[in-house]
Amino acid sequence: MPHIILFTLTIAAISTLCIAPIALALAAWSWRAGAKGMVVDALGALPLVLPPTAVGFVLLEILSRRSPIGGFLERIGVQILFTPKAVVLACAVMSFPLMFTAFRVAIETSDRRFFDVARTLGASPARAFIRVTLPLAWRGLLSGMILSFCRALGEFGATILIAGNIPGRTQTLALAIYDRVQNGTEHEALALVAWVVGMAWVLVAISSVLIAQQRKRLAA
Repeated sequence: MPHIILFTLTIAAISTLCIAPIALALAAWSWRAGAKGMVVDALGALPLVLPPTAVGFVLLEILSRRSPIGGFLERIGVQILFTPKAVVLACAVMSFPLMFTAFRVAIETSDRRFFDVARTLGASPARAFIRVTLPLAWRGLLSGMILSFCRALGEFGATILIAGNIPGRTQTLALAIYDRVQNGTEHEALALVAWVVGMAWVLVAISSVLIAQQRKRLAA
């Protein structure tokens, strides 16, 4: 059990860190683009409304040796399917919408006037965003990362399709719970559920505090 918990926490942390720069860049671009960013907003939220198994099937097809990407990866000796890399990929894709949406809201509510003032004082768009907008939005950004981490902890559908349920190799907490229930060892499944609920409760509580602080700052 400790190995499964540590593996799941590690996978969730890696996937969260991998998608954070992408989510931030896309959220910033969408914010700057205004109405034109609606397309990016829709695409960023797409995995959230699709069945996880559908997302997993698409990833499976993309990474299979029949596809150009899968064929290229095979030629250069990179194996992703049914490895820990596939678990990271599945968690990253499925948790990305939560992070992107949270980042978008955090940046949108940071009060663009301060950004515009920095621009009039000679700061470049990138410098104004980094030095002014991000410090104002940091609570919302951190909350988005926490929610994304929580989503990665519970990822199941896409993971089982592209990574399988291999004990000691690709089995996460969600897959281990499913495996225990299938094998009739409900007491072990219950213990794993307790771990998941405990971790999720603590993280969601932290996220709620950050969101409340962000709202309080905006109301001041």
